[in-house]
Amino acid sequence: VLTAVEDSLVFFYTPSDLAERPTPPESLFRLGGLVEEGSVRKDGATTHFNVTDLQKTIPASFTGVLPDLFRPGQGVVAEGTLNPDGGFTATEVLAKHDETYMPKEVADALRESGQWRDESVAQ
Repeated sequence: VLTAVEDSLVFFYTPSDLAERPTPPESLFRLGGLVEEGSVRKDGATTHFNVTDLQKTIPASFTGVLPDLFRPGQGVVAEGTLNPDGGFTATEVLAKHDETYMPKEVADALRESGQWRDESVAQ
């Protein structure tokens, strides 16, 4: 049972977490942080952007339709894998339909780093 649960777990990391504990390529995990200002660019159906926790930054890409609330400065949680070059390829980008929402994991990680505080974040 423990092996089955372990195989189904998807771990959550911030860019700083990945700098401290790199994951092997092809390991599925969730990357969370803020969409870095000025980093979003389109290349056909693929969107390239940076995910930052205000200490470290990871380049990411996603092919498909992004949530309406995806934009620079907003919280993002993307599920996918790390590329051998250190970039992140997302297979899913998660968002909640609320203008003041930031995923709890992202807000907690940013607060723990001492780099971000926002009292309007949903808990």
